[in-house]
Amino acid sequence: MEAWLTSEWQRTSAWQTLLRPVSWLFRLLVAARRGAFSAGLLKSHAAGVPVIVVGNITVGGTGKTPLVLALAAALETRRLHCGIVTRGYQRGDGGAGKKAIQILSGSETDALLSDEASLLASRSGVPVFACADRFKAAEQLLLKYPEVNVILSDDGLQHYALQRDLEICVIDGARGLGNGALLPAGPLREPPSRLNSVDAIVMNGDGSNNALPLSSAIPAFHMVLANEVFINVKTGRRLQIDEALTKFQENRIHALAGTGHPQRFFSHLGTLGFLLAGSQAFPDHHKYSAKDMPGPQAGIILMTEKDAVKCGSFADERMWFMRVDAVLPEEFFEFVVKKLFH
Repeated sequence: MEAWLTSEWQRTSAWQTLLRPVSWLFRLLVAARRGAFSAGLLKSHAAGVPVIVVGNITVGGTGKTPLVLALAAALETRRLHCGIVTRGYQRGDGGAGKKAIQILSGSETDALLSDEASLLASRSGVPVFACADRFKAAEQLLLKYPEVNVILSDDGLQHYALQRDLEICVIDGARGLGNGALLPAGPLREPPSRLNSVDAIVMNGDGSNNALPLSSAIPAFHMVLANEVFINVKTGRRLQIDEALTKFQENRIHALAGTGHPQRFFSHLGTLGFLLAGSQAFPDHHKYSAKDMPGPQAGIILMTEKDAVKCGSFADERMWFMRVDAVLPEEFFEFVVKKLFH
């Protein structure tokens, strides 16, 4: 259902036309909420240190988490001390997400935690705090880690309760803004005009910035996911691409992905030279169990790192994940630092 809907949002059809009035109402609600924050009717709080918000205006995965990880690493090399805030818990968490907590590496054992939160904690090397209220998360982070002087807010573009010094919007280069309609007739959380109020656009993968309703004053940067390493979910063994190609092709390879755009992962594996005997797409944020894994006919099971953080408790040696890094031009990081501190 999710894959079908994502595909449908790339075009305009009769059923979407019927939903346009609901999209117009959603647009009014979005504008009213943002206006309430601008007018001070809803409270917005400053963290006390510079805040960089990384988000998007579409539903589904665009590459926000890899970008947050890349920013944290780049800023740390510039002798800045980063912390990350994120929602952390799944919606429908029974209220657990209202309390600000620190996410530690290995927290994937908590079934309520989002995969992004676990991934940020395991890879970033910086403090990660989670709360539905990002300001509360930032507040608790700074209390425990007063040396932190930059906060990165993961998927926080629409969370106006936390004031920000820099907004970065990530766009999937392949899907762009879809049919340009707001939910539920299209994939947009906010209207396309919102792009003209952010500080920078990051285009993930192939795509043309010319297709965006973007002011020439908004800088745009290109990002690719690269530096692939394959890691065994059970043993932690690492293989470079050439080693993985040799080892995996001796077996039937089955790929699975529970992300906002599973086909991107499957296509990427094909581009690298892997011949898949089968693939299975799961809903974004799917909570895996051993029953989801293919049978013994699959000699190798490949998944994303986001999937792997939820499979550790039942992993076997067939299961590998592909770790990638977000690669951006040095000019992007220079832009971020200059925008924050000059």
